[in-house]
Amino acid sequence: MKAAIYYRVSTEDQEREGTSLQTQLEACEKRCQDMCYEVTCRLGEAYSGLALERPKLDELRELVRNEQIDVIVVYCLDRLSRDPTHGVILIQELEKHRVKLESVSEDVDNSELGKLISYIRGFASKLEAEKIRERTIRGKRAKAKQGKIPSGSHARLYGYDYIPVREENGGRRAINEDEAAWARRMFEWLVEDGLSVCAITKRLRTLGVPTPSGRGYWIKSTVAKMLKNTAYIGKTYAFTVTYGEPKTRMKPDTKRKNSGAIARPRDEWIEMPKATPPIISEKLFEAAQNKLNQNRKFAVRNTRHEYLLHGLVRCRSCGRGYWGYVSVKHRGEKRYEARRYRCSGTQSIVTPVKCSNCSYNAQKLESLVWTQVEDILSHPEVVIAEIERRQEEASRLGSLEIELDIVKRRLAELDKEQQQLLDWALKGFPEETVDKTNKRINETRCELIETRTKLEEQVEITQKQQVNIDKIEYFCDLVKSNIKLLTYENKRLALEALDIKVWIDGKSIEITGVIPVLKRAITSMPSGWRPPGRHPGSLYAACHRAGGLI
Repeated sequence: MKAAIYYRVSTEDQEREGTSLQTQLEACEKRCQDMCYEVTCRLGEAYSGLALERPKLDELRELVRNEQIDVIVVYCLDRLSRDPTHGVILIQELEKHRVKLESVSEDVDNSELGKLISYIRGFASKLEAEKIRERTIRGKRAKAKQGKIPSGSHARLYGYDYIPVREENGGRRAINEDEAAWARRMFEWLVEDGLSVCAITKRLRTLGVPTPSGRGYWIKSTVAKMLKNTAYIGKTYAFTVTYGEPKTRMKPDTKRKNSGAIARPRDEWIEMPKATPPIISEKLFEAAQNKLNQNRKFAVRNTRHEYLLHGLVRCRSCGRGYWGYVSVKHRGEKRYEARRYRCSGTQSIVTPVKCSNCSYNAQKLESLVWTQVEDILSHPEVVIAEIERRQEEASRLGSLEIELDIVKRRLAELDKEQQQLLDWALKGFPEETVDKTNKRINETRCELIETRTKLEEQVEITQKQQVNIDKIEYFCDLVKSNIKLLTYENKRLALEALDIKVWIDGKSIEITGVIPVLKRAITSMPSGWRPPGRHPGSLYAACHRAGGLI
């Protein structure tokens, strides 16, 4: 029989004896060897068991759907899933494709009563995981109120050594003189030498200064965060941000789904006095903030060229934004300039791993995008019809949310029913009746989960479809009456009202927004921009059009 080994740890599991990835793999390998199974793949990952969408688990489910394996071997059942609802889904997938599940440390009972017991155990495991998370957050908050920095990634700060809470006088930072000297110089370079953040980053690289992680090399965002951090003047705060779904995601299969930082209200911050000793004066820090603000205003005020799509163009390859810049070429004594957009990921100042996506001629890209937007705004009847349709769908949002709440409550009721059913089984209730009832509950749960998923998708789509109707109608009238004389500012406002985004992927672009537009494919010459007179340009629009919603 062909076997697949799946093994998993999460953050809290890594500290527990006997659940490391290597230990699980060795135990599963031995089980397969004893059972004479042919191991075709080994899938291990560090991921929360409460999530159903996991990279390696997705690979495993694909193998099951393609019927490429006969048995799955895990160390224990909660390695497959800690969520009982997800466990039911996975077990039914395995049964549908006749794939057997085996556990090294416990028996897998495929009877209805066995499934019920497994479900209740999974339910208890989920509650325990949530309790661990809640206790961890509560413990960190309590330590912060005591003036101690909670352990974690935010406890480490360049220029300091972190003293763990468990040690004497712990939960605070102590000055690391070697790193602190470089941190002071960075503020001095900014204020006294007048260097920009980019220039400071390049100087750190040139001098070979070790990075905070000790790996790779300095990047602009790291330097900028350090220069704005009040901890360097002894003011330390905890719980300044919370996390949610980011606006854009560079890695769709990332482990943390809620990786977007959201600033908390100032009154929710917890100050930890004396947790971080100052290494620069408040006067120097204030001067540094003023200098950063001046640099920001100076950069905006002295931009020689306008970029209509500034902040609206993104890279499909790495997820980063495109920047506007001027490409300069020389031929003999002649100098040629061209405005272009390029992925910020192509710049070493941003990331050591450069993105390979191409740059685009700004004038032609802006012209093509605006032509499509202008075309749709010139037909207000189409826009109004779409707005009315979206208004009608948006009016359904309340009823969708009510329906979703009913489904969630019904799922919670099923959990209670199964717990009661287990009590009956333990008291000697007829096994046939227990099995039949448990099967009915599981079937109902799967139907409700499918309904819940569809409703959540509909709610998300409906929420995104709510648009600023007044602004869109205003720009329809403006374009219709004065279509060729719109200012740069009016065009920018129109693009923002329509929530236009331009996604570049290799040799094509995709425009997304809140109303129907025409799509065009754009092709780029691999050699890039050329001076006029030799090549027709680096961009040209394909002559075909395809209708679609953005």
